[in-house]
Amino acid sequence: MARHLIPQLLLSVALSVSTMAYAETIIGRVVGVSDGDTLTILDSSNTQFKIRLAAIDAPEKAQPFGQRGKQKLSDLCFGKSASIQVISTDRYGRSVGDVACAGINANEVMVRSGLAWVYRKYDNGHEHFYAIEEDAKSVRRGLWADDNPTPPWEWRKANRNH
Repeated sequence: MARHLIPQLLLSVALSVSTMAYAETIIGRVVGVSDGDTLTILDSSNTQFKIRLAAIDAPEKAQPFGQRGKQKLSDLCFGKSASIQVISTDRYGRSVGDVACAGINANEVMVRSGLAWVYRKYDNGHEHFYAIEEDAKSVRRGLWADDNPTPPWEWRKANRNH
């Protein structure tokens, strides 16, 4: 009987640890903004973290509104204190999470300002962003001023081989 419990216990512990790894909060100062959905923070021990804002996808820098998105995130976060609720790690090793800069939800602000899409592929837990995106669309705010803006995931796919 005990033999059967050990593998179950080990599996349970492994699952708990893997879940805890993403239940972390990173706190620091924003020292860099790469684009409209990626920034770098420096924590109190001078460790740098590359952070990808969860559930949003901002235009690439070479896309229309890409520079405006980067500027908006920079205005919102650069040089400010940030708290990141880490959700996962992406394939590039970046922490993916909900970012609050000086207490303001940066993920939500980027969508509300029309400078990011809700990232449909990774929207889990952020479904409320769709209403915010629809509002930005309905008043043609930011990238929604264009008649047919290209989502970044489509733009990256089309430009992958160039």
